[in-house]
Amino acid sequence: MYIKKILWAIALIGLVVAAYFAFYIYNAMLSPNTAFSNDEAYIYVPTNANYDTVREQLKPLLEDMEAFDMLAKRKKYVSNLKAGKFVIKKGMSNNDIINSIRSNNIPIKLSFNNQESLEKLAGRIANQIEADSLDLIVAMTDPGFLKKSGYTKKTALGMYIPNSYEFFWNTDAQAFRDRMLTEYNRFWNESRNAKAKSIGLTRDQVMTLASIVHEESKQASEQPRIAGVYMNRLKIGMPLQADPTLKFAAYQLPEYQNTIIKRVLNKHKDIKSPYNTYLNTGLPPGLIAMPDITAIDAVLNFEKHNYLYFAANAQKLGYHKFAKTLAQHNVNAREYQRYLSSQGINR
Repeated sequence: MYIKKILWAIALIGLVVAAYFAFYIYNAMLSPNTAFSNDEAYIYVPTNANYDTVREQLKPLLEDMEAFDMLAKRKKYVSNLKAGKFVIKKGMSNNDIINSIRSNNIPIKLSFNNQESLEKLAGRIANQIEADSLDLIVAMTDPGFLKKSGYTKKTALGMYIPNSYEFFWNTDAQAFRDRMLTEYNRFWNESRNAKAKSIGLTRDQVMTLASIVHEESKQASEQPRIAGVYMNRLKIGMPLQADPTLKFAAYQLPEYQNTIIKRVLNKHKDIKSPYNTYLNTGLPPGLIAMPDITAIDAVLNFEKHNYLYFAANAQKLGYHKFAKTLAQHNVNAREYQRYLSSQGINR
């Protein structure tokens, strides 16, 4: 009888221990352990991060950090981290969280437009993925890559077609650059290549002219007409006389650093630069800014007309008045110059 009591006691203790262990397992693995009120929260795990880095991001998101630590060690997550962006959903258990941040790297939407230089583009991209701006600039201007891809530093900006793209957050600089080259070649499909050939321009020349068109007007509806003006000038050997190229040339000079030119003056037309399209005929050696897709397609599908001139429209700001003769253009130009003077814009 005494032995039976001992056996019953041992069995009861075993049941209690098993129940406690089961509760511990449930609590550590399967019970909800989130502390945020939103439906989802995100963490960003850098390349080569250690567990402490991840833990610091998790601490404000979890109710019981110690329980998570214990399970993370048992599941060997602490020594097998993955870089990327990961989601934690409200009500997730520790087990669900570990499974998510171990294997569910979420793509991000990366976007850019209207960047004036590779340096500014790098800064914009560095705010969206792990790669920093310095690494991006090094990758973008790598001489070996540029030579292999048929670019120079003056034309390299044209490789980056402004749009939204899907990337993993932990993409490095070279992977970003290489992906952009792939997207550029995809953008230049058979149709666009055929149109460029039919108008007698290379891809780089299309991109350069598109950058001027885009700086002249952000109105997609009139970009083909502006492109047509420049194509007419190129055809007859007339200088492009594009004011945005004068601004670009000026901004390369020390005296114009950290300034904004609101009014192009005669002195700007005397700047010695291959980008001065008043002094030089033909296209400048590279892009002056990043053109939108609308401007690129405007060049490829330029409007055929007899206009040789255009001036900003003082009655409809953002748009232009077009002219076939210099006399009419001078009337339009003087009208806009008077408008600028009336607004106190003298430089």
